[in-house]
Amino acid sequence: MSEFPVPAAARLPVRKTYKLYLGGGFPRSESGRSYPVTSAEGEPLAHAALASRKDARDAVVAARRAFAPWAARTAYNRGQILYRVAEMMEGRRAQFVQETIDAEGLDTARAEEVVSAAVDRWVYYAGWTDKVTQVLGGTNPVSGPYDNRSVPEPTGVVAVLAPPKSPLLGLVSVIAPVIATGNTAVVVASEPHPLPAVTLAEALATSDLPGGVVNILTGRLAELAPPLASHADVNALDLAGAGERAAELEEAAATTLTRVLRPRPSTDWAAAPGLSRITPFLETKTVWHPVGI
Repeated sequence: MSEFPVPAAARLPVRKTYKLYLGGGFPRSESGRSYPVTSAEGEPLAHAALASRKDARDAVVAARRAFAPWAARTAYNRGQILYRVAEMMEGRRAQFVQETIDAEGLDTARAEEVVSAAVDRWVYYAGWTDKVTQVLGGTNPVSGPYDNRSVPEPTGVVAVLAPPKSPLLGLVSVIAPVIATGNTAVVVASEPHPLPAVTLAEALATSDLPGGVVNILTGRLAELAPPLASHADVNALDLAGAGERAAELEEAAATTLTRVLRPRPSTDWAAAPGLSRITPFLETKTVWHPVGI
């Protein structure tokens, strides 16, 4: 007698559920809502969790809780973890390629290039983790018996609005530089194409990244962005995917003196990023110390 008496044709496939990623876990929205996700050609793909304002607040709480331990890690260790994320993405390459094809309507060859660039972007920022201090910090010349040094430090919790038309490469390009230097992130994924973000969350969850360092929300930008922009415990706001709402969100952020990275008119997410997405989310601490004469 066969161990598997049920014919293969009679087996029902296990359909994937696309949930939020909060504090290292995968909850459904507290509201229980979801919304349909379609491919670039309009074909139904899945239902994604429709996050609420309460979910956004919970994500900020999780990010704040994770900030101090993450910032206290050595830069070398953070680099190891970011590199591990690249390894996890590489192991799920086929899934990322298919989701990129579905989301962006690309052919297979172009989707392979996008996934490769996303994986390489993690490696790129992993290499920067232990070099930022040397490049952006230093010893300052002073006229007196003092030693004066400036060092960059993470600013805290960063709310990130991911670019809607680049749901994988653009997403990685806005998350990796934020967490590389010790910040934590609350990310609003591409509203029309959230599935690559949820799959990325699964890679993050298996890459030694502590829970709460990255929190990913799927849902309506119009519902999630305003409470994050005005949240008193959000230290910085990346408006990469804000679109026409950028001005009003920047105004909301001003009420709590939140620093803002404005969106650019057009961004080539495949281009080498340099430090342009690292420096906006760093503070500079200057230390004066007396020295003997």
